[in-house]
Amino acid sequence: MQEEKTYLYYKATGPLKYNMTNDYLFRMVLQKDPETLIRLICSLLHLERDQVIEAHIDNPVTPGEAISDKEYQLDIIVSLNGNITINLEMQVINYKNWTARSLSYLCRKFDSVARGDDYNNVNTVYQIGFLDFTLFEDHPEFLAKYQMRNAKDNYLYTDKFNLYVLELNHTDMATSEDKLYSIDIWARLFKAKTWEEIKMITKDNPSMNSTAETIFMSTANEKILEQCRIREDNIAHEKYQNDLIKALTSENKSLSDEIRSLSDENKSLSDEKKSLFDENLRLIKLLEENGIKP
Repeated sequence: MQEEKTYLYYKATGPLKYNMTNDYLFRMVLQKDPETLIRLICSLLHLERDQVIEAHIDNPVTPGEAISDKEYQLDIIVSLNGNITINLEMQVINYKNWTARSLSYLCRKFDSVARGDDYNNVNTVYQIGFLDFTLFEDHPEFLAKYQMRNAKDNYLYTDKFNLYVLELNHTDMATSEDKLYSIDIWARLFKAKTWEEIKMITKDNPSMNSTAETIFMSTANEKILEQCRIREDNIAHEKYQNDLIKALTSENKSLSDEIRSLSDENKSLSDEKKSLFDENLRLIKLLEENGIKP
């Protein structure tokens, strides 16, 4: 009988220092643990594990390397089986530009045909955003899959151009298909804030033990931990600026509405004065016609 492996994270308790919504930790865990990367992709693309021959990160970074040392984005570009390109990105702040931004990323990866090559050889591309906010307030959804289709009858134009949006705050909306491929479990793991939550998840999903262990080892690395802290500080600052812009925009709108209201009021008073002036002229004319000096 094979002895059960003992993971270091089993002994961890209390709050996580950082969870997987931290985009630096998200990148480190997926880069350091190829099995986590592959299993996550298999869940999202509905693949069996043995269908993945190779998953290679095209833009690796040195673990613990300061973000300011090099210019790179924290999205992860993966080459899958040599003919599929996947862009994975964690995003927690809603800058109100995700639709344009994600489409831009997707187009860049799709435009991969070298001059003189057959366009039929272009890689299938996926842009997969893990969002910790609701993209469309009037249309919340746990996992949305977008493709190019005929607007009239929904006929598929091509299956090589795919944009996925996974809203981490809507696991309650996961479909039976999402649950079949454990996509809701991944979302819960990414959002987990305590080791107790993670242990509850891995107890029923032992294939995620490797992911939990990599989270533990990564957050035990002081260099990685420092970059996670810097990212949290940056995100907090960006969120503050974003909220401040919203507040100022709202205040400006309120002032504009107030100015417009005063302007309308002034116009109303002016119209009233003009009306009174016209009435006075009419009365003066009437008096003069009757030989009465006003």
